[in-house]
Order: sequence, then C-alpha cells, then structure tokens
Amino acid sequence: MSALKRHNVKTTGADGRQMMFAHGFGCDQTMWRLVAPGFETNFGVVTFDYLGAGGSDKSAYDRDRYASLAGYVSDVVEIGRELDLRDAVFVGHSASAMIGALAAIREPDMFSDLVMVCPSPRYVDGPDTGHRGGFSQGDIDNLIRSLEENPLAWSASMAPAIMGTPKDPMLGAELTESFCRLDPRIARDFARAIFNADNRADLPNVTARTLILQCRQDILAEVSVGEYVRDMVPDSSLVVLDATGHCPHLSAPDQVVAAMRGFL
Repeated sequence: MSALKRHNVKTTGADGRQMMFAHGFGCDQTMWRLVAPGFETNFGVVTFDYLGAGGSDKSAYDRDRYASLAGYVSDVVEIGRELDLRDAVFVGHSASAMIGALAAIREPDMFSDLVMVCPSPRYVDGPDTGHRGGFSQGDIDNLIRSLEENPLAWSASMAPAIMGTPKDPMLGAELTESFCRLDPRIARDFARAIFNADNRADLPNVTARTLILQCRQDILAEVSVGEYVRDMVPDSSLVVLDATGHCPHLSAPDQVVAAMRGFL
C-alpha cells in the first residue's frame, strides 16, 4: 500500500511550493482545520494521519517500527517522496515538531523551512546537565502507567489540562474525544516514544530555517523550552504567543497563522 493511502493523505491548495502539516499525540489531521486553509491560496497544503489516528490504515501498525520517533520520521519521509516534495515547509505540532526536525535532517532538500509548534526535545529533567524538560522520570513513568491502566480516565483528566483553556471547555472536550478515539495500544506506544525521547543532540544538525511557536503558559512545554530550542537550532527564531495551553492551532489559530505568515 502506498504511504499516501496508508496515512490518509489529503492535498489541497495552490500548485507550487508545498506545506506539510503534521498533528501531535492523540490527534489527527482535522486539528489543522483552523490554520491550514489560511495558506491554500499561495501553497499546496498536505495533511495526513499517523497510523492509529483518523483515517489511517491501522492494520499497518508495527510496534517495533514505532518504538521510537524514527518510525514516524520514516513515514513523513515516505509521504514526501511519494509527493516528490522539494523545498517544502514542514509544520509540526508537539511531538511532530521533533519528528519534522529529524525528517529535515534526514532529507534537507525535502524540507527547507520548519515550523515547530510547542516543541520539546526532552521532557525529562536533567539535573546533571541543568536541562529543564518539566518532568522527572518518575512523573513520566506514572503518566504512561496511568494511560495503560485506564485510557479513558487518563484522556478525560489529561486532555483539558493539556488544552489549557478553562474558559473554553469545548476545546478540552474536543481533545478528550480525540484522545479517546486513538487505539489504546498505539496510544501507549506513541506516549512512550514521545516522553522517553531525547533529541537535544539533534537540534544543532537542523539546517532548515526554523520558526518556534510557544505559548506563554503550557504544562507540557514552558517558554524556557522554546528558548532552549531556539538557542540550539542554528537558523531559528522564537515567537511566544499570547495564548495558554499546548494547542494554539486550536485555541489561538489567528496568532499562529499571523506568526507563520510573517516567517514565510
């Protein structure tokens, strides 16, 4: 099966330069519905679902392949090759921000510009190095254990906190429903791959021109994490959005679009 069919790839917009939008954990391509259309006049827009999400072919899931982010990076590269992407823009949210960085390192001619929305290269604190990821290893172990034991309860408690918009509970409810649609086995594996990853050493190898978008308050990635990524990626800039939570493409889409347009 082609990667385009396997990942439910959709292409819209103008001919010419392409933009690939990649969703984060527990989401699917519909999470870009408030941002991606804003670029269809001048760019070709590519959206897709990782295996286990949305309209992807869940039967193609291979636990060994997706034990680390490398499997997801390979998926992005395969999609890009089938679409013959060159000099494209990659827009990745959360885990996909790092997946996009790794894909741009692997295929620099494929992705020349990178937009990282709420990235974190390492969620676990490193007391020996001074790195602050925001969580202890015990925190991560407990998070994954609670996901394994009761996925529905985990989603109901975590999604609103991750969305971080208590004044707009409908957004938290939407993210909760999205989390609940993900196959629990795939969700567990993806969470392990994300929260145990350490991609700090990869950041200096990113040659793509990079925009980092961070929210002023985010329980998963503080502003200091965005500052760290900016300092480590050679050709990068940071914009701190006047927004809260980990999903500004849903809670503050106009700000995201404006920052991206300024960058591009």
